[in-house]
Amino acid sequence: MSNDTYSGKFYCVKCKDHREAEGAVSVNEKGTRIAKAKCPECGTNLTRFLPKSA
Repeated sequence: MSNDTYSGKFYCVKCKDHREAEGAVSVNEKGTRIAKAKCPECGTNLTRFLPKSA
């Protein structure tokens, strides 16, 4: 797939708050787009599920 990036809000479960971050977008076998980034405050992995690509 293409090397897309997502820039926006992710929820950090360690900080218990929304954080602005930028991460790479991948597509799983079901066609769901998933953005993955690192929390700028604590370094925890962040995941955000995005709408399926059309």
